[in-house]
Amino acid sequence: MPCAEDSGGECFVPAPTVEGEKRTRGKGRRRHARSIVRRWLRRILLVLVAVAALPLLLTLAYRPSFVHPVSTLMLADLVTLKGYDRRWMPLDQMAPTVVHSVAMSEDGQFCSHSGVDWGAVNTVIGDALSGEKPRGASTIPMQTVKNLFLWPGRSYLRKAAEVPLALYFSWIVPKARIMEIYMNIAEWGPGIYGVEAAAQYHFGRSARDLSVRQAALLAVTLPNPLGREPGSPSSGLNRLASVIEARARKAGGYVDCLGSG
Repeated sequence: MPCAEDSGGECFVPAPTVEGEKRTRGKGRRRHARSIVRRWLRRILLVLVAVAALPLLLTLAYRPSFVHPVSTLMLADLVTLKGYDRRWMPLDQMAPTVVHSVAMSEDGQFCSHSGVDWGAVNTVIGDALSGEKPRGASTIPMQTVKNLFLWPGRSYLRKAAEVPLALYFSWIVPKARIMEIYMNIAEWGPGIYGVEAAAQYHFGRSARDLSVRQAALLAVTLPNPLGREPGSPSSGLNRLASVIEARARKAGGYVDCLGSG
């Protein structure tokens, strides 16, 4: 404010009015509020970046064969004190028939795609645009990243997250290792995770000793592990198992990326 002179030639500054003080205080409060908002926005952004980066870092950590990842469902069982049964088994110790049955049941193009079956994804997108309910189009890599990093249930948001994660996961992790992780974290019953725990729970034997029929029954249980009982299969489940059993016998080149199994 410019200096004003009184009649004696002395310079003085008029005292601020009450209204001016209110305006000043109001501006200060608004600046403080904006500062708080910006600070919280920065914190939220940092949290979002950290959450987005975590799967990328964990993918690198999960590549070595000596690492035994757990799924988000397994972690939920621990947090809720339910506990779970999972017995890690290397891929080359599983009966080849169970590996081939799961591959042919869940993702027949597993060895040929880069993590995503784009034809199936385009169908899902078409369903979404037409207002239909979401349905499955998940490859084994997509199911693996869902189990490792995302949440259960069906939604287009989760499906949209699965696609880039599956592409990245398939770029970093070899096919056989992806299958090994999937076979050891897939849910096969209440608190039952992985093929070895499933084989013991449903058939009372190791996954390395499963018969062709038992392998097919486990494979067709995966879409609904809490509603299907491979140890006491319904006629419908037996019919599905017969289809997968036939496909597994003729898998051939469809499973060549898995080696001997």
